[in-house]
Amino acid sequence: MILTELTSVPAAALPVTEFKSHLRMGTGFADEGAEDGLLESLLRASLAAVEAWTGKVLLERDFRWVLAGWRGADAMALPVAPVRRISAVKTVDLLDWENFVPTSAYRLEEDTHRPHIRASGGSLPQVPKGGKLVIEFDAGFGPVWADVPADLAQAVLLLAGHYYEYRHEARQGDGVIPYGVSALIERWRSVRMGFGADRGGRA
Repeated sequence: MILTELTSVPAAALPVTEFKSHLRMGTGFADEGAEDGLLESLLRASLAAVEAWTGKVLLERDFRWVLAGWRGADAMALPVAPVRRISAVKTVDLLDWENFVPTSAYRLEEDTHRPHIRASGGSLPQVPKGGKLVIEFDAGFGPVWADVPADLAQAVLLLAGHYYEYRHEARQGDGVIPYGVSALIERWRSVRMGFGADRGGRA
C-alpha cells in the first residue's frame, strides 16, 4: 500500500500568527518576522505528527492511494479521514494500462473516523490479476485553519510550542506525545487508520 500526498499545505493556511500569540512573542519590533521560517517548519512538523497519531487530515489536500486490490467485495475503508471527494478510481494491469472506473460504479460513504468507498451496485470492479488499484481523493476538514476542530488545532499549537522549546535538543523527533497534546487528541484516536506510515510514498 502506498499513500502519497499530491498537494501540500500552503504556507498561508498555517496559523503562524496564532502560534506567535501562543508563544507570547512580542510585536512591533524591528526583527518581527525573522523567525517566521522556523515557526512555519515547526507547525508543519506538529501538523504531520498530529495527523499521524490520529489518522485525520487537518488541512485539505489531495492524495493518491495505490494498493494491490480491494479489501472487500462491496466496500472498503479509506486510509484517512475525513474524505471530502473521490476524484478518480483506476485499475491498472501488468502492462500499466489504466482503466478509469466510471463514477456510477461507486460512491463515497462519508464518516468522520472511517469513510468508505462503496459499490453502487452489487460489487466493486475487478482488479486485473497482478495489477493494482489507484484511488485519488481529497481529504481534510477544510482549506483554512478555522475549519480544523478546536481541540486538534490546539493540539498542533501545543506540540509546535513543545518543539520550539526543545528546538536545540534531540527531543523534537523522539515520538513521545506530550500529555496535554495526548489529552486533546484522544477522542480522535478511537479509530486509527495508520496515517503517516507511508505518506512519503513508501510501501
